[in-house]
Amino acid sequence: MSDFLNAMAESSRSRAVAARSTIGVKRLSSRALSARPARALHLSPEGFDLLAEAKLVSPADGPLHAGNDPQGAVEKLARSYAEGGAAAISVVTEPVSFGGRLEYLEAAASSVDVPMLCKDFLVDPIQVIEARAAGASGVLLIAKMMDSSLLREMTAVVAELGMFALVEVFDERDLETASAVFDADVLIGVNARDLTTLEVDSTRLASLAPLLPEHLPRVAESGVRTGEDAAAAARLGYRLALVGTALVTSSEPEATTRALIAAGRTAVRAGSMT
Repeated sequence: MSDFLNAMAESSRSRAVAARSTIGVKRLSSRALSARPARALHLSPEGFDLLAEAKLVSPADGPLHAGNDPQGAVEKLARSYAEGGAAAISVVTEPVSFGGRLEYLEAAASSVDVPMLCKDFLVDPIQVIEARAAGASGVLLIAKMMDSSLLREMTAVVAELGMFALVEVFDERDLETASAVFDADVLIGVNARDLTTLEVDSTRLASLAPLLPEHLPRVAESGVRTGEDAAAAARLGYRLALVGTALVTSSEPEATTRALIAAGRTAVRAGSMT
């Protein structure tokens, strides 16, 4: 793993240990079971959807929100994304490099009727339970951060809680790890960002697309900022795009959400007519 991902993994492990010692699996499980049921992820028959992301800081781009009410900003973004037609909303909860908190996810989940994805560097099944207790309907699972056995364990907890998982890969080695859960009900995402340089590799979505399992919905992650980017991802067979910075920094995030979805769906329709 890169130095960045190693640092995120170490921080995440510390948070998992804290959750086990201060709250405990039993109490968190009780909270998860008593939370509002997870919302199902419904994909449009038009062939392209958006996972709209609310985040306050990006290691690549710096602070994205300058206000003094970060939770309110996340809630406002969530409402805009929901109005714009996002299929799901990703809320970044990693606190050290991204300025996130589980409380922001909880507030967003209470403000809209759209499924929430907990976007974090999860390394322990207790963190899936913790996310569900906070209102998440889905979680990000990064294949590079775990072996096949742990990934199967994590997805099993996801299924038990009625959630969905976005399994993220960066390269062919990650695909080998992720293949352990290709028989599960998961999304498979390709992250185009280089975690060493934090730059976007514009060729990765295309190079990995032919290797992805055809029966799983594909998610293009990182680098989708414009309508043409969304259309290009759709033409490669990606069923969704996860978009953060372009929406957070937009003066009209609802309209930008609509425009990106429309561009992807237009490309799908054009492809079906050829």
